Amino acid sequence: MGKLNGKVALVTGSGRGIGAEIARKLASDGASVVINDLDEGPAKETVAAIESRGGRAVACTGSVTDDGFAERFTQTALEAFGGLDIIVNNAGYTWDTVIQKMTDEQWDAILDVHLKAPFRILRAAQPIISGLVKAAAAEGAAVPCRKVVNISSIAGLGGNPGQANYAAAKAGVTGLTKTLAKEWGRYNVTVNTVAFGLINTRLTQAPADSGSSIDVQGREIKVGVSPALLTAMEQSIPLGRAGTPAEAAGAVYLLCLPESDYVSGQTLVCGGGFQI
Repeated sequence: MGKLNGKVALVTGSGRGIGAEIARKLASDGASVVINDLDEGPAKETVAAIESRGGRAVACTGSVTDDGFAERFTQTALEAFGGLDIIVNNAGYTWDTVIQKMTDEQWDAILDVHLKAPFRILRAAQPIISGLVKAAAAEGAAVPCRKVVNISSIAGLGGNPGQANYAAAKAGVTGLTKTLAKEWGRYNVTVNTVAFGLINTRLTQAPADSGSSIDVQGREIKVGVSPALLTAMEQSIPLGRAGTPAEAAGAVYLLCLPESDYVSGQTLVCGGGFQI
């Protein structure tokens, strides 16, 4: 019996990287998980990996920024598994440049994926959660503690050169988290943030001059960090290295466990001891 048995989780951006690790971690402890990715292939791979270990998962593909996605995503949890207990707003990417070169498109795209999309998902989830709480109360049953974990970054806490859009969005996530913690406490929902530091993912592993990029809805976004900058960043971390996706997922997992049922409105920094 896992600690998350009977729980139903939504995890955005869970076809790859940190999101996939989060989804597998929750599923390994008993949660049924709705997997999301822009692309069908990675989403199905995560679903298959969970099912191969005896877990339960379904895919809900598409961009978290699309109109109507939030409603489709939350309804998938109800239709596939009959509930909604954990929401992890993880999907995102970076599109960096200094402010004088940053276009409105760059600003809007990053604010949309990191802040507007979580807002929409939580807005769509509210009537579902409220309805489930009222149904439990009508039956005289205990209302379970539900969990929201919004993903932020140390860039949202201290800023980062070249990331005005990303830092602003992630700072906004903190405000959204603290507000929802106050609004949803009456539903017995905890709402917290995990702020990641340097984590080894496909966005950081490639050298900055390698020409590596990702495709985000037709946009070719350059990714990568120069080896020199990566070394300097790691030297500023007390643990002396970047974190792994599994370690990042572990921080999220902590805030989904029953042991954290009285922790809400907080930001947990997963950064190897790095101080702003």
